[in-house]
Amino acid sequence: MTSTIQLTVPADSLFGLANLPYGVYSAPGQLPRVAIRYGDHVIDLAMLLDDDVFDRPSLNAFMAQDHTRWVEVRTAIAERLRGPVPAAAVHDLGAVTLHLPFEVADYVDFYASEHHAANLGRLFRPGNPEPLMPNWKHLPVGYHGRAGSVVVSGTDIVRPSGQRKGPDDPAPVFGPSTRLDIEAELGFVVGTGNAMGESIGAEDAERHIFGVVLFNDWSARDIQAWEYVPLGPNLGKSFASTISPWVVPLLALDAARVPVPPQEPPVLPYLRMARPWGLDVDLAVEWNGQVVSRPPYAAMYWSPAQMLAHQTVNGAPSRTGDLFASGTVSGPEKEQRGAFIELTWGGKEPVTVNGHQRTFLEDGDEIVLTATAPGADGIRIGFGEARGRIVSSKRREA
Repeated sequence: MTSTIQLTVPADSLFGLANLPYGVYSAPGQLPRVAIRYGDHVIDLAMLLDDDVFDRPSLNAFMAQDHTRWVEVRTAIAERLRGPVPAAAVHDLGAVTLHLPFEVADYVDFYASEHHAANLGRLFRPGNPEPLMPNWKHLPVGYHGRAGSVVVSGTDIVRPSGQRKGPDDPAPVFGPSTRLDIEAELGFVVGTGNAMGESIGAEDAERHIFGVVLFNDWSARDIQAWEYVPLGPNLGKSFASTISPWVVPLLALDAARVPVPPQEPPVLPYLRMARPWGLDVDLAVEWNGQVVSRPPYAAMYWSPAQMLAHQTVNGAPSRTGDLFASGTVSGPEKEQRGAFIELTWGGKEPVTVNGHQRTFLEDGDEIVLTATAPGADGIRIGFGEARGRIVSSKRREA
């Protein structure tokens, strides 16, 4: 007879029935498998639901099954957790290894915060009466990144090397980045995509977006500044991006939906929604254990649905496992800025971290992103963490 156990979690847990985020775990001596987090328990889904789509090292096969199936499975999980569950399916969070939860098929990063975009405009184009570029309020600006450099929380980040040229340098030099930065973001995971030549409408996007992760777009500002004209970010961004190991289902975030800020001038028809929705997610940025910023995702100008609609409007295909990120989350206040280039105003206004004046990242620094959002029945839900520690460059001499 199969041994069972009745699980309980505190009523105020960030990972109760209102959340049920998906991830991939491995127990000692076992291969990775899909799970959900329930309190501080990791629950093997193949065993809980007797469904071999979860007996795999990624969420992709499940995500590809479509929105109706996501709803059915979420309901089934909640029902099973209200009763006894197989004891063999239950693991303590601290006793397992967490892995990248899905195979990243493709990756695009947007620039959806008006506060962030305006701050960088003021930094890079001082004296210009309009800090935003002319296209910014007409479309969600983005760039294409490298899917292969997306890593799970806890992975060390090697300081990147590349060309850089300061304003007083007569010629570019090569070496490790000296202005290494973070960008606190949310990432959106595509469950089902669109065929080439078709597109996903803004009103339909939520049926294609499976879930949400924390996202740190590590940025080498000195490499980026020299390379990005005229084609945009490349080596300054492509070396690493960190995501949280838990994918919070979009279905868990119904209570977190809020209107986006007023969009003026009016957007073109393919970006229009009857009720454009953002998400009331409160992020926190820890620098060596000290919270230095609390970016509010509710302040973002462009919605996740508009980002996906714009990404596919030209007929570009999207696939299960595609990841698109929001760009830096920043609010109107200084303590709400989600990148250190903003927080320190280009390095001119250092912040105090554990008693030391700091601007950009040094070797050994550790950054942790966390976040919470309103969930069902007034209970807040959590996203886990996106953690990364900077280690010294492994560069070769130019």
